[in-house]
Amino acid sequence: MSDVVLRASALAKTFRTPLSRKVVDAVRGVSFEVRRGEIFGFLGPNGAGKTTTIKMLMGLVAPTSGEVDMLGVRTFAAGGGGGTADARAALARVGFLPENPYVYPYLSPREFVTLCGRLSGLRGAALRDRVARGIERVGMTAAIDRAVRALSKGMLQRVALAAALVHDPELLVLDEPMSGLDPVGRKEVRDLIVEEKQRGRTVFFSSHILSDVELLCDRVCILRRGEVVVAGELRDLLAEGKRRSEVTLSGASERLRGALEPLVRAARSLGDRLVMEVEGEAAVREVVSRALADGARLDSVTPKRETLEELFVRQAL
Repeated sequence: MSDVVLRASALAKTFRTPLSRKVVDAVRGVSFEVRRGEIFGFLGPNGAGKTTTIKMLMGLVAPTSGEVDMLGVRTFAAGGGGGTADARAALARVGFLPENPYVYPYLSPREFVTLCGRLSGLRGAALRDRVARGIERVGMTAAIDRAVRALSKGMLQRVALAAALVHDPELLVLDEPMSGLDPVGRKEVRDLIVEEKQRGRTVFFSSHILSDVELLCDRVCILRRGEVVVAGELRDLLAEGKRRSEVTLSGASERLRGALEPLVRAARSLGDRLVMEVEGEAAVREVVSRALADGARLDSVTPKRETLEELFVRQAL
């Protein structure tokens, strides 16, 4: 069994605008791998190409070039590759939540999730049990027979998530799964994603809520203008920030402050204290040496770990 459950290889998509026929390269050579049993975060600012890439992964948009492999099978490729019986069988083991899910308004959550279960091949008691369990997992039991048209945006999101889960997929592809949810709903979806990982499932999701990504993900990929700019283990990417330190001095003279200015990334005054952000161990040693030689008091040297938000802003904007 392969350790890679989803692979995008040099995916690209070019559109032409309707009137001017101008060429727009929405996605340009995106490649990444998602490994079995991990939570993979797919990030980028608005317009970076995330949703277009996800649509190519799911076969909703044909790639201009590149290939998609899921669960060890070539599912889609430029020029019509894929589409075999093996590809269809692989896709049947995938659960998909689109960015703006459409839930038929004249059905109840029970009826809609049942319909999705039947489309996935479920029947009889197994289908009824999966539907009830899925709706319970997303916190919609109280509204299970209410008309969908009477539900809020967050409730519709929960119903669509239950539909993505009903057939117990091996791979979950979720485009903005926390969209429209209140803080309680976000926590419930985070818990559900962690539960799926604990069951051995693989989760690929995009989000603009970076705190959720930092909390959940094993690896991330960041897009900018249709290209991958950062990819790797989240803990390794953020560990690079340990090379930055916050140095706090008391009693620093104006002469010392001026001398240290070229060595620091940023500085601010808090009363008689000078707080500086310093990049690299050599720079920290130089700052401390100069400060002590000038008679200032060293209050603290605190290593700082870069947050995912800082990494995102630095790389993607």
